[in-house]
Amino acid sequence: MKRLLIANRGEIARRVIRTAHAMGIETVAVFSEPDANALHVREATSAFALGGTTSAESYLRVDRLLDAALATNADAVHPGYGFLSENADFAQAVIDAGLTWVGPPPSAIRALGSKSAAKALAVAHGVPCLPGYFGEDQREATFVTEAQRIGFPLMVKAVAGGGGRGMRLVHSADQLLPALKGARSEALAGFANGELLIERALLRPRHVEVQVFADALGHCVHLGERDCSVQRRHQKIIEEAPSPAVSPELREELGRCAVALAQAAGYVGAGTVEFLVDEAGWARASTGSARTGDGSTRTATKSVRPEPVEGLTPTSPFYLMEMNTRLQVEHPVTEALTGLDLVEWQLRVARGEPLPLTQEQITFKGHAIEVRLCAEDEHYTPHTGRVRHFAEPPMVPGLRFDHALETGSEVTPHYDAMLGKLIVHAPTRTEAIDRLAHALDQTRLLGLPTNRAFLAACLRHPVFHEGGALIPFLADEGETVRAMLLPPPDAVLAGVLAAAFGAQPPATGLACPFPRPLRWLHGAQVLDVAVQEQGHGALRVTWGERRVQACVSPGRVVIDGVTWPVATAALGAGRWQVQAGAHTIALADLSLAPRESAGGASAARELRAPFNGKLIAVHAQPGATIAKGEPLLVIESMKLEHTLAAPRDITVGSLSVVAGQQVAPGQLLITFSA
Repeated sequence: MKRLLIANRGEIARRVIRTAHAMGIETVAVFSEPDANALHVREATSAFALGGTTSAESYLRVDRLLDAALATNADAVHPGYGFLSENADFAQAVIDAGLTWVGPPPSAIRALGSKSAAKALAVAHGVPCLPGYFGEDQREATFVTEAQRIGFPLMVKAVAGGGGRGMRLVHSADQLLPALKGARSEALAGFANGELLIERALLRPRHVEVQVFADALGHCVHLGERDCSVQRRHQKIIEEAPSPAVSPELREELGRCAVALAQAAGYVGAGTVEFLVDEAGWARASTGSARTGDGSTRTATKSVRPEPVEGLTPTSPFYLMEMNTRLQVEHPVTEALTGLDLVEWQLRVARGEPLPLTQEQITFKGHAIEVRLCAEDEHYTPHTGRVRHFAEPPMVPGLRFDHALETGSEVTPHYDAMLGKLIVHAPTRTEAIDRLAHALDQTRLLGLPTNRAFLAACLRHPVFHEGGALIPFLADEGETVRAMLLPPPDAVLAGVLAAAFGAQPPATGLACPFPRPLRWLHGAQVLDVAVQEQGHGALRVTWGERRVQACVSPGRVVIDGVTWPVATAALGAGRWQVQAGAHTIALADLSLAPRESAGGASAARELRAPFNGKLIAVHAQPGATIAKGEPLLVIESMKLEHTLAAPRDITVGSLSVVAGQQVAPGQLLITFSA
């Protein structure tokens, strides 16, 4: 292996480049038109333009990727994750072209890439699975019949793909057909495969996955588990290892089942076997205690199990979800815990070498946690835009930041919303949590909404801190987490002063005898502030009943002797985003705007696009009366479908868009006549 083409983009492309170069292997980056100046393109040995804008026009083009390998004399292909990484036809095409495929054999991808096929193989080899229907008959009537046999609640899942797309939780029979329709639509858009399966749902489990590795000589090992229970929209945002709820005995059994499934499929390379762990079942099957990252124990959190169905009652403490036949986004957690380079293992195994270690030689040390930094707000709505200010936190020992960010980076609606991953490794779980939350506080990322502060609040939430977060954690505690994001008044004031004097600092010479009125909007709150410049950068600030002394200088605002580190980004049209300490504050300058007595009147009669995306369904028509909560439109953005519902009982006045149209943030979609 002399020259490796990386059929991917962003942080995973940079990650593979780093290891390949360390091993003396040249690299080839590929890129779409929006990625022409991306970091992975500049860091590779050479690069090839795929053309096109969307994934379908670039990173999903098998023919263009093979053209790139031929044109650059690459002799191997690494698919990264996502895109074509679990596409057996792509793997076979690479092999047929005489290139080394850095991944499992196409036969293993086919056997395990389908959730239905994987579950059938698992059952045949004694790996526990939840009762369900995994058949080829995809008629709605068949699913209705099987759902009655299996019982509710149940999950509808896309057979192909992953990442939370094509998944729906169904509590009752009347929800089944809409769930099937929505999941099938999302699966077709995301994976070009609309096949579905249904299975009994555990309402309060943990999501625990096991990293496996196999070589072409018949050896297979596991590298421990990762707990991925903190999720939104069925997508992970926090992963950690070891799981705070997995005992050594359970780890051994999970690892045994994961290795058995991989070997049954003839697996080679890196893969991840994902399980649902039912702590209630485990509590009955064992002592009911679990080891935490600090070496202490705690009682397993109570889980809600499905009502029993004759012949179908779950009896295992864990159940197979699926197997991902690729490197996972969260692989750095395992690397931190084991001290191993999993990409290096992938490349060595692809060259025909044996696994570097046996199962007995693999050790685990300390605790590791990863958070996924995404371009989304605290309500999980994806956003696009330009990164106008970016600075990493101080890179201290144990901290790792995998990303492809820089000031000026453009976040488009064409790819996933994830911007990067912060990973911390520490001796104990408590230390890892504290260090990671602090690193998030120190990260500067402005220009568009991100979940930076939301992730830090999740880490600091007592349920997570105590190791009790199950899959419904954010459904249960989301509002509590969001309440933790509210900035204190002085942080807001620091933000206003930083934005107001961002272009022109306070006078450093003579004082001004006249106060300067400032009027800013923060959320729904209008802030009226009077500022009098006193010379030498000092300010006397009046805000309501408060009188404070302040000083503004580059990178900081001092209020009554307390220093707030600040970073600012001007978004245009009087809008600013400011980070004051750990708080991100969105502001709009109303100082020159006329005062309106009914500022919210027009907004109450309009629905505007909250983000970039493609309008894939229109459920509202002019003149229609629609009840609160009923769907109006469906927008596809960043590979997910988002339903915009009626904010109240409304009558549709006019419709400004049509299905298939691309919409931009703030674009008028619907007006209401009542």
